[in-house]
Amino acid sequence: MSRPVSRVLTLLELLQSGGVRTVAELAGRLGVGERTVRRYVDHLVDLDVPVESVRGRYGGYRLAPGHRMPPLMLSDDEALAVLLGLVAGRRTGITAAAGTAGETAAAKVRRVLPERLRHRLDAVLDSLTFTAAPAGSAAPEAAVLLPVADAVRHHRPLAIRYTGGRGGSGERTVYPYGLVAHAGRWYVTGRDLSAGADRTFRLDRIDGARVLPGTFEPPPGPGPAERVLTALATAPYRHEVTVRVRGTAEEIRALLPGSVAVVADADGGGEGWCRVEIRAERLDWLPGLLASLDRPFVVERPDELRGLVADLAGRLMDAARGTPPPRH
Repeated sequence: MSRPVSRVLTLLELLQSGGVRTVAELAGRLGVGERTVRRYVDHLVDLDVPVESVRGRYGGYRLAPGHRMPPLMLSDDEALAVLLGLVAGRRTGITAAAGTAGETAAAKVRRVLPERLRHRLDAVLDSLTFTAAPAGSAAPEAAVLLPVADAVRHHRPLAIRYTGGRGGSGERTVYPYGLVAHAGRWYVTGRDLSAGADRTFRLDRIDGARVLPGTFEPPPGPGPAERVLTALATAPYRHEVTVRVRGTAEEIRALLPGSVAVVADADGGGEGWCRVEIRAERLDWLPGLLASLDRPFVVERPDELRGLVADLAGRLMDAARGTPPPRH
């Protein structure tokens, strides 16, 4: 591709990214003079691309609002990034598209690519394997995700129909603070006006979402991601565990996921100790987790966990001595 044609296409890509681009900015990005930029714009206009000239101090060029370019022009790297992104999104369960939308989107991208590039990308996709099994799909419907995102961005109230984990459903009015993707699921966190408290909702459990009139001001404090992790770590479970661990809060948080444990400086626990709170349905996995911290710890509750820790310590001691396990 000749350099002038390549630069005209680059100019089109810059304009397609949205907003008004000044002549000086475009000249700098293209590495040409301002007069050449204007000539390239004329080339686009000759091709029926609706480039508008915006006058004024902050004027420049932009594409006409609502215009959609029919051809898909991707470099080799861009095409590979798009297709690998779709594949990875499906594998991790994070793709915000229900059913086969991810597969059909990838097929459409492939159809408009040059044959040479299509075959090379197929070679990558056909030879690619993953070390982990595909995640279960919990992708939200576009009819839910889009209004939720709109409400978050413009700080507008949101009406949702929500089905809880125990099967109860009902209408909720929410002030949404943010969208969070975590472990293959999408969440929206915000103020549940129906309950008068902050809540976290899974998007795949929302049956319908509608933006309401009015606005609200998000409160100061933790960001949406921290709110979601805290909500997951403090959700009601069968066991409430409290452990004191030697180390700073920052050090312990680096060892324990925020969705598993809430870490805070210990009250009266002595200098250099933190209090860790964990909620769990089962306790059998916690002794191994605490041992993996490789730090002194004290189990405050429940008593059952102390016994499990002692059992693990005994088995480790037997293993260190080379004592065979007893036969059952």
